[in-house]
Amino acid sequence: MAIDLRAAFENEPPTLDFIWPGFLAGTVGALVAPGATGKSFWALEAAMAIACSVAGGDLVGLAPSCAGRVVYFAGEDPEVALVRRIHAIGQHLNQQAREAIAENLVLESIMGKRLNVMDDRHLARITEFCEGARLIVLDTLSRIHDRDENSNGDMSRLVATLEHVATNTGASVLYLHHVSKGSAREGQTDQQQAARGASALIDNARWCGFVAKMTEEQAKILSDRTYDRQPIGNDRRGFFVRFGVSKQNYDATPLEQWYKRHDGGVLVPVELEAVKKERALHVVSGSDDERW
Repeated sequence: MAIDLRAAFENEPPTLDFIWPGFLAGTVGALVAPGATGKSFWALEAAMAIACSVAGGDLVGLAPSCAGRVVYFAGEDPEVALVRRIHAIGQHLNQQAREAIAENLVLESIMGKRLNVMDDRHLARITEFCEGARLIVLDTLSRIHDRDENSNGDMSRLVATLEHVATNTGASVLYLHHVSKGSAREGQTDQQQAARGASALIDNARWCGFVAKMTEEQAKILSDRTYDRQPIGNDRRGFFVRFGVSKQNYDATPLEQWYKRHDGGVLVPVELEAVKKERALHVVSGSDDERW
């Protein structure tokens, strides 16, 4: 249906409905990171934040405007690994939050099930199953299609298919994806074009977030110790990851957060400060005949 231009000119536009700051409801977004960084943990905790209708469920600090049903398809992990992950996260949630999340979150392992959204039968089943959801998470993108990841034509059609799912279910669709080896090697995993494969994967998405490991340089200049502000150091930097946004089409709200990895891999927000610089000791030298 064509937009009524006269009404658009004269009437106040509708308020944009964001899943979380910058990620518009009913659109497709991406979360990119190197392997074993924590993107699946971040995505699962974010899914729980959306699914939780009471206080205490937003571990990642996204402050979603409203709760809703979430469907999470996990393609890389077996059920036993997912259960362990849920249990670890649950240690940081109160009972009311656990109950609310259990009511609204559907988490299914699709590892080995050969889900293919480019197959019309699979697409129809996914669309029907996810109708009315607030958020759909696909972890990871490579597990849910059979097309050439390096082809812009194929990846444009894939993102368009995910947009079809979003439009017909009313949900936002978030897919998880790996970064390229080159961007990981060069320490550029927080850049918009860090994603592996064709540029259309990110160009055609409306939102893109990233999870990046702490670099050696960041470990030298940042501290999690408020009492003495000593550097995190190379031996502890593996516990810290940074979430940020490299692309958002409908909002300019900055969204960046450091997380510390806790038992079981759970990511919990942490405030980091600049390392306290030591005062340089000023040494005065004088000749033997000078008086002090």
